[in-house]
Amino acid sequence: MRISQIDLGIVLLYLAGVALLGVWFRRGQKDVRDYFLGGRSAPAWALACSIVATETSTLTIIGTPGIAFGGNLGFLQLVLGYLVARIILCVVLIPRYFQGQFYTAYQLLEKRFGPRVKSAAAVVFLVTRALAEGVRIAAVGKVVSVAFGTGDRVAIAIVTVLTLFYTFEGGLKAVIWTDVLQLLIYITGSVAAFFLLLHRIPDGWIGLTQAAAAAGGKLRIFDFTLSLTRSYTFWSGLIGGTFLTMASHGTDQTMVQRLLAARSERDAKTALLGSGVIVFFQFALFLVIGVMLFVFYQHAAPGMVAADPDRIFPEFIVTQMPIGLAGLVLAAILAVAMSNASGSLNSLASSTMMDFGKNKILGDAASQSALLRKSRRMTLVWGVVLGALGLVHWGPVLVAGLTIASLTYGATLGLFLLGIWNWRANATGALFGMFVGLAAMLAVKLFTPLAWTWYVVAGTLITFVAGTIASAIAGAGGATASERFSE
Repeated sequence: MRISQIDLGIVLLYLAGVALLGVWFRRGQKDVRDYFLGGRSAPAWALACSIVATETSTLTIIGTPGIAFGGNLGFLQLVLGYLVARIILCVVLIPRYFQGQFYTAYQLLEKRFGPRVKSAAAVVFLVTRALAEGVRIAAVGKVVSVAFGTGDRVAIAIVTVLTLFYTFEGGLKAVIWTDVLQLLIYITGSVAAFFLLLHRIPDGWIGLTQAAAAAGGKLRIFDFTLSLTRSYTFWSGLIGGTFLTMASHGTDQTMVQRLLAARSERDAKTALLGSGVIVFFQFALFLVIGVMLFVFYQHAAPGMVAADPDRIFPEFIVTQMPIGLAGLVLAAILAVAMSNASGSLNSLASSTMMDFGKNKILGDAASQSALLRKSRRMTLVWGVVLGALGLVHWGPVLVAGLTIASLTYGATLGLFLLGIWNWRANATGALFGMFVGLAAMLAVKLFTPLAWTWYVVAGTLITFVAGTIASAIAGAGGATASERFSE
């Protein structure tokens, strides 16, 4: 074991505390509205924290510093798109989610196109979310293996079982409030790492900026190059980041579920916009930490750099941080992993239960209790699936996770926009457009050098155009007045 007993105690205390929270939040659960939407009782600020904790992953904490370590702060250009997308979603999609009693994002598609389109979109979500979460869980293995000197499988099993326990017990309410706690822990741990690095670098911030400039502009943010093959430019960041976040936060059940759990439409918008401020701050923090690690290892500890970029920050934590602080930061990284996994488990279970089968939301207490038991069992099933996918070797984790999501997000977003902006679109055209979009993006990934940051843009446009053409050829069957996403 590479960490002290004190650090180990901090990590174990955190893990035990989070697991017990799940038992606490089980109290008062009566139906699936409580289990999947937390009774719609969470305040906007807590939902904002939950959104951030959900979109932040172990990939972010260990992968983002790795990107800046090998490059510069250019990834922050993508975050600009994250902010623009939130504003657009507050106008385009959030009002429509509050025009009915929805439990999943895809029930909105059912209202517009019918059950076939809803089921198709839900299947795409289930596959995408399971694979992407598998990458995130695999990242946990890298951190724990560095810290404890053990194999990845044991680490993945422990984190998966504990996360499954509190999600199974407490439902979305437990997920939201543990997200708040986990956000607090990992931000605190990351800020502590920032100041420790600043102290360890000769001449502090001045020394950092001078060394970063001498290394070829490590603190540079903007690149206005017009290129479709470079991942981090101003244009791919602003446009690609906007489309990516419109898809992830507007059509992915993991995020939409938090918006649906808000007390009102206004609270949902406040939570989404507030989360953007936190996200920008934390990505800036992680990227600067990456540059600081570069300067530290180049000037203060040459020859001690890990070969795997994803292990650079974990190695620093274990080998350079003082006892106690190392345990806090390791607990923070595990906190993020559990936050992601818990959100995915609950959203996968909710989509499976509500988008497939014939579950009655309204009914007597006995039927509601039976549906709640089935929902918990479905959470267990998805826990096993995610644990298995976490054992797969995925390569560089941050890019792998974002690429998987980007391949399918475009088709889903294109489907939603088709329903909103083309009143003549019908179910046949929508399904055709989605499948063409998915096939086209697979071809783009395999046979073109297009940067992944443009994937969602390309997939959205292809799906929308193909769906429009197919709907026109299919003829009758567009939206009636009652089926339209009315304002």
